[in-house]
Amino acid sequence: MKKLTFLFLFLCFGYGAAAQVEIGLMVSPTISGNRFIAEDRYNFEKENNNLRLGVGVVADYFFAQNYAFSTGLVYRSKGSEISYNYTRDENGSSINTQGKDDIAIQYIELPLTLKLFTNEIAPQTILYFQVGGSLNTKVAAKVNDRKVIDGEKTSKRFNIFEAAVMLGGGTEFQFGESTKLFAGLTYHRGLSDIDNKYYSKLLGDKNISLKNNGVSLDVGVKF
Repeated sequence: MKKLTFLFLFLCFGYGAAAQVEIGLMVSPTISGNRFIAEDRYNFEKENNNLRLGVGVVADYFFAQNYAFSTGLVYRSKGSEISYNYTRDENGSSINTQGKDDIAIQYIELPLTLKLFTNEIAPQTILYFQVGGSLNTKVAAKVNDRKVIDGEKTSKRFNIFEAAVMLGGGTEFQFGESTKLFAGLTYHRGLSDIDNKYYSKLLGDKNISLKNNGVSLDVGVKF
């Protein structure tokens, strides 16, 4: 956490001398879900998408008039309610493994994206398009609103690091000389498996993987 903060501050102040930099604050409510890579026999289902929250600092480094490298530090929660139901035969007996887990994982998100800006489409109004990814570090997790289940921390069920793709777009509004308001939508698609072998061991299949998905509404102000 401290290393990420120092890296971000270094980028903000060190690189700012060579390029125009806009730094701001963002609130990012997210409709979060999960997807599975598993055989049908395990009956994995996404029971519900959940509304999660992200808040943080964003920074756009302009290397040309309409192009910027966009990064920041965002505290973002991810996860949804999932279920599974698997019956297997063992020594002539049927053994059923089933459950329903409401997953909530908190990450520190480091976006690494390219932002493309249009010229004005209306007075003091431009559009932007964003593409890239994020590197995310787990800081906490709960399952069914519990941090400990059967004497084990639920955060251990999930991997520490996650990588994701980000695709989005939105609108910026200029207010005054240096203040801008922005609003947009971003699709977050997890690339890496977040399961730290918990569901793989539970169901006896190392090929099972669990990944994050989400769509966020990004609203904020830049200075």
